[in-house]
Amino acid sequence: MKKNTKELTIKVEGQEWKDALDTAFKKANKKVKIDGFRPGKAPKELFMKKYGEGSLYFDAADIVLQDAYEAMIAENKDEEIVAQPEIQVKNIGADGVEFLFTLTLKPEVKIKKYKGLGVKKDSVKVTKEEIDKTITEMRNRYAETAEKEGAIKEGDTATIDFEGFKDGVAFEGGKGTDYALEIGSNTFIPGFEEQLIGLKTGETKEIEVTFPEEYHSEDLKGAKATFKVTIKGVKETIIPELNADFFADLGMEGVDSKETLEKEVKKMMKDRKEMEADNKFIDDVLDAVIKETEVDIPEAMIHDETDRILKQYEENLKMQGLTLAQFYQFTNSDEEALREQMKEEAVKRIMARLILEEIAKLESIEISEDDASKEAEALAKKYQMEKDEFLKLFGGMDMVKYDQKMRKAIEFLKDNN
Repeated sequence: MKKNTKELTIKVEGQEWKDALDTAFKKANKKVKIDGFRPGKAPKELFMKKYGEGSLYFDAADIVLQDAYEAMIAENKDEEIVAQPEIQVKNIGADGVEFLFTLTLKPEVKIKKYKGLGVKKDSVKVTKEEIDKTITEMRNRYAETAEKEGAIKEGDTATIDFEGFKDGVAFEGGKGTDYALEIGSNTFIPGFEEQLIGLKTGETKEIEVTFPEEYHSEDLKGAKATFKVTIKGVKETIIPELNADFFADLGMEGVDSKETLEKEVKKMMKDRKEMEADNKFIDDVLDAVIKETEVDIPEAMIHDETDRILKQYEENLKMQGLTLAQFYQFTNSDEEALREQMKEEAVKRIMARLILEEIAKLESIEISEDDASKEAEALAKKYQMEKDEFLKLFGGMDMVKYDQKMRKAIEFLKDNN
């Protein structure tokens, strides 16, 4: 038997097994065809004669499995089971069924050192250049476009009709109507956009370009071409000034001048950098403790953690409008390859969790019922939910306690490194 595992047999017999067989018969009887009887109406004796009681055994086993699982959990309530148990049918017959549960137990964690590791938190600084860049980005987000009469310049958006010719012959895909092109976006062939600068609405120009060698069309790779372009309209981008209207649009409390905006932006950037530095510090401390830790992580734990990471990854893909099947197709990979890539992250997460649990134990970190209840109330309020509804989704009060304990263990590590 593998290390950190335990085998346990749970037997279901007697009346419970008879009831399960009877339930299995009623379900099966509705699906089978016996001459002279409607589905579900055939006598039990005829069903047994045709199909035999053995045909019901595994359906009956499925029916009693949940009760057997709960009995196994109750029998091992003092054990720390850290992965989904493996379940096998050991024996099955007219008298009952025996399930063999293989449990993965929490491994021993030996931490040689977790205090005074000399890990330093990165200092945080916000420069004037960063503030100015952020404010410029904010102004750009509120930029508007307006029609202009003058010549096209960098940053303007020109509405154009165009048609491309190679050796005097129009080529497929080289024609467009009312196309909005931002000058300087580099979305067209190199040299195309630059040659539109200086033109005005109503003007037409033939421009010469050379397609890149890596262009997707074999016929046009490295080829010279002429585009006939007509300017239908020109819009310029108007970036708002730092004035009362702009500050009102921002809707930031207390911001009504350039000085107050700079002050608020500096605070926001510093808070973000502080949070990033804090998260990096936590990761660095945990990495340092991992190097001082000995633990033999069971494969079942790694498998389950990889399952969780894969599920998170799938949800992230869905938010981008992709499925895992599409991802495998685009990347020419499969689930096995992706799981292998995720294994290192799975091991790191497990190590961090085991370390924090062990530190909480060594430092006697406990969470009282009162503290857990207050935390649950605060979190429910934060997510605008009723407390009972929140606890149901979160996993109960024990999960609230666990979460608090882990956070206290993290704070202990930060304070002592």
